[in-house]
Amino acid sequence: MGAKGAALSNAISYAVNLVMLFLYVRLSSSCRDTWNGFSMEGFKDLRKFADLAVPSAMMICLEWWAFETLVLLSGLLPNPQLETSVLSICLNTGILLFMMPSGLGYSVSTRVSNELGAGQPQAAKLATRVVVYIAFFLGLFLTLGMTLLCHVWGYMYSNEQEVVAYIAKMLPILGISFFIDGLHGSLSGVLTGCGKQKIGATVNLGVFYLAGIPMEVLLAFVFHLNGMGLWLGIVCGSLIKVFLFASVTWTIDWSMEVSREH
Repeated sequence: MGAKGAALSNAISYAVNLVMLFLYVRLSSSCRDTWNGFSMEGFKDLRKFADLAVPSAMMICLEWWAFETLVLLSGLLPNPQLETSVLSICLNTGILLFMMPSGLGYSVSTRVSNELGAGQPQAAKLATRVVVYIAFFLGLFLTLGMTLLCHVWGYMYSNEQEVVAYIAKMLPILGISFFIDGLHGSLSGVLTGCGKQKIGATVNLGVFYLAGIPMEVLLAFVFHLNGMGLWLGIVCGSLIKVFLFASVTWTIDWSMEVSREH
């Protein structure tokens, strides 16, 4: 079935995942007190939930949409078939490896929110430090791994030598990107745990759409760096994001956050 088969298998995987999660929530003793079925109580406090959910969704979407522009813009470059193939592989690789720092972000979000809700600001602060250290060393590991595998990685996706050689040139830059993404992924979790999703969404809008994407266009089409310029542009946006998220995290008054939670 070719590409259609790949898409169909992905849809089936998501469907199976949904069924398994539903059965777990309904049958597991761990969720017995979490959800007792559908009721009108589910419509209570929807406004408070939406105030957190909508900015959280925009925080994620604005970032991923910005990365998707890499592939869209690559179609306007000279030799678009090669550029689109390489940028698609790079984006797929980025999504694959970002799952690790993304997991850190979700974990620290839960931990920080729980500690603040329990009235333990120092524990929330400690969780933030720990996850940043883990993300830092994980980023170093991924960057080193991508650099060492730069001449091999492309063969996982293509047998065309031109594509493999291009991927080898891109992977060191991707390694730097993974390092930065790991840091801001964990910091995103901290901000989410503190209920600062609106700040995160605003930062993502600014760094990617006012800085990152214009920089992509400048480097790729004005300085003729092509696909490498596109990715360097998004790296610039990610780097600014790390500095802004780190600044916000550094200035958090954890005791104040506890009093706000209560």
